[in-house]
Amino acid sequence: MGIDIIGMGLIYVLSFFLFFCVNGRELELARTGVQMLERRSTAELKGEKFHFFNVRSFGARADGHTDDRHAFLKAWNEACGSIGKVELLIPKGTYLIGPIRFAGPCRNVSSITVLMKNLQGYLKATKDLSEYESSSGWIEFRWTEDLNLTGGGTFDGQGFEAWPQNKCPVRADCKLLPTNLKFIGTNRTAVQNITSLNSKFFHIALVNCKDFKGSQMNISAPGNSPNTDGIHVERSSNVYISRSFIGSGDDCISVGQGNSHITIVGIICGPGHGISVGSLGRYPNEKDVNGLLVKDSIIIGTTNGVRIKTWADSPNSSEATNMTFKNIIMINVHNPIIIDQTYCPFISCSLKAPSRVKLSNIYFKNIRGTSSSAVAVTLKCSQGNPCQNIYFHDVHLDLSSGNKHATSSCTNVRVKYSGTQIPPPCD
Repeated sequence: MGIDIIGMGLIYVLSFFLFFCVNGRELELARTGVQMLERRSTAELKGEKFHFFNVRSFGARADGHTDDRHAFLKAWNEACGSIGKVELLIPKGTYLIGPIRFAGPCRNVSSITVLMKNLQGYLKATKDLSEYESSSGWIEFRWTEDLNLTGGGTFDGQGFEAWPQNKCPVRADCKLLPTNLKFIGTNRTAVQNITSLNSKFFHIALVNCKDFKGSQMNISAPGNSPNTDGIHVERSSNVYISRSFIGSGDDCISVGQGNSHITIVGIICGPGHGISVGSLGRYPNEKDVNGLLVKDSIIIGTTNGVRIKTWADSPNSSEATNMTFKNIIMINVHNPIIIDQTYCPFISCSLKAPSRVKLSNIYFKNIRGTSSSAVAVTLKCSQGNPCQNIYFHDVHLDLSSGNKHATSSCTNVRVKYSGTQIPPPCD
């Protein structure tokens, strides 16, 4: 018998329960940490030479109708120009905010905390797309060091009216809509206990960042919202993303070109397109990807589970290597494990030459659950650069329908198998 809707619902709830059983103590500790920080934002911290800047003191009205971006920018400029430890406070209220750029370097500031106090700071993006530059962020942090963004607040991109204007799923020359939160060239950034809703494009993007930690994030958009990737990482190093819920209309997390030492742990992903490497090989002069670990996560009802995607007819050669996916539960996922080196989301693409992205040293370990498609494992590697050193250990993926065994499909690859293998290995 197939898994009925009620059964799937029970599995979904159980997965959340198990996640919180494992991580509940850490989440409670995080909440306690926020409360302690708020309590410390008083006389105790005055002895430590903290400097506080409340956006309401700079004219923010928090009425949900007046654009408060200029008050926020004034508060930021004062905070960034201060000395020592700095806190930018966003109190309870609903703030309408147009596109805004919080830029450093803050040369005399040792750390800067943006605190959305008492879980009730709510920021809403303006809807007029003419206000936004292509490929920009709604809220951008640039060239900062030791930035902390925390407190339980919400960033609402109000993307419903923008999504029909997004032509990127069908056109290569599309205008990129704004990302909810974009971090560019930051060092030692921590983002904890925030919510991102209905971004017009990506929810969170990291570009040229080092030492980024993100945890206890709640990221949400409908499954049919285009290009609303939860977190996109590009040209960054030492990134650690953990203990977060991500549901979107695209990849829960996408790891683009030029990244190294990326760790993703404790993610509940769905709806969306799964956790992906790529797409890679579309643009000239892309850099290599080296060092990725994805583990201890649950992927539910997505189109893909763990995926590596590269374009055919790549303009230059590049490499993606040393990647491990382990301890992952798939629940009713259409393509639980997939390597696709002929990736193309458009109606037509050039297939004149095979992908020039070389994939090697990739490990799939202890991956189990159910597939909603007959082919649970698809490895479609490049004819010009066959995949090398691909390892499968203890993979058990049954069909969601329960009617028959799932199968595997492999092209231009020889896999090294050990332990349990369901579906059976490729011939």
